[in-house]
Amino acid sequence: MMIKTLHVLKLFNEYDYHLDICCPLTFLHSPNGYGKSTIMRMVYSALKGDMRFLSETPFERLEIAFDDESFMVIQNFKGELIVLMQKNEVDTPLTPDEMAEVCNAVYIPPERLAVKRRDGHLAPTLETYAQELYEQFRYAKQHAALEPHPERSRPDITDGELEFWCKDIKAKLDFIKDAGFEPEIPAGMKFPPARYDIAKDREGYNVLACSLADYVDSNYTLAESVIIYKDIVNKIFINKELTVSESGRIGIVMSNGTTLPIQRLSSGEKQIMIMFYALLFHTEPGSIVILDEPEISLHVSWQQKLGRYFSDICRVRDIQMIVATHSPQVIHDMWDDARELRPANA
Repeated sequence: MMIKTLHVLKLFNEYDYHLDICCPLTFLHSPNGYGKSTIMRMVYSALKGDMRFLSETPFERLEIAFDDESFMVIQNFKGELIVLMQKNEVDTPLTPDEMAEVCNAVYIPPERLAVKRRDGHLAPTLETYAQELYEQFRYAKQHAALEPHPERSRPDITDGELEFWCKDIKAKLDFIKDAGFEPEIPAGMKFPPARYDIAKDREGYNVLACSLADYVDSNYTLAESVIIYKDIVNKIFINKELTVSESGRIGIVMSNGTTLPIQRLSSGEKQIMIMFYALLFHTEPGSIVILDEPEISLHVSWQQKLGRYFSDICRVRDIQMIVATHSPQVIHDMWDDARELRPANA
């Protein structure tokens, strides 16, 4: 579900806003003090059921219209909130838990260099993400053994169709292998099989194909994220290369061969790695991503590259992004996707 419009009445007891939101990518810009970041946080809070932030923010009404013709409406009566979902002229009250189930929302705040851990303490975001990726790799490698699914075999498939299906699965497995991990093919079985192999053990290859298809479903997105992440970061970085080892360890190698700890990266380099990690590894299809001030610590030449990468990720991940920015360089040549936050009652 994607957002089509946003209405905010009496933000800070003063401003009224109406915003048409582009799909899949919108750049939101305005002068300081108009409430751009506050509105972004309000939308995220509404989609996560964060009643505390909403109740502490001065406003009268927030209305989020979605592309399925439904509306989430939040009325604020001096901090007392009433939340309704409207569709087909029917109003349904929502609890905070139900608000969080409307869609998956991801918020990437301006303060990105530190993240709160489960124990409540702050930790460097980039190091936290690096450990998270390592643990995802470790899990994938620990589950490299295939699970047989004889009940899912396809007895109606012809030998030719099975051969073609296996080749398609093999192409995806090769892609996953490029990211650094692969399944354990049973000894004595060749994959993809030739027509002769299928004729000798049709049921065995049918079951194997089902198991490998399940492995692909479980691991393809992780592999894709790793490959796209490396590609984007390495196209932006200068004289440095991001690497991901077969164990899932993130590394940085200078063009002269020197290995650099990620803690020694510049603030701008850390910002790039953090933003694109969150966009690729913390989103799922249908997510709504709110990114505030992506330009922080970035040179103008890097800012100008962001929009196209954001657009590519929206397409690959099937997500919607709303990017709040003060920088015309971030919008660059994508002004058709930009919206100015201008009070309707100013």
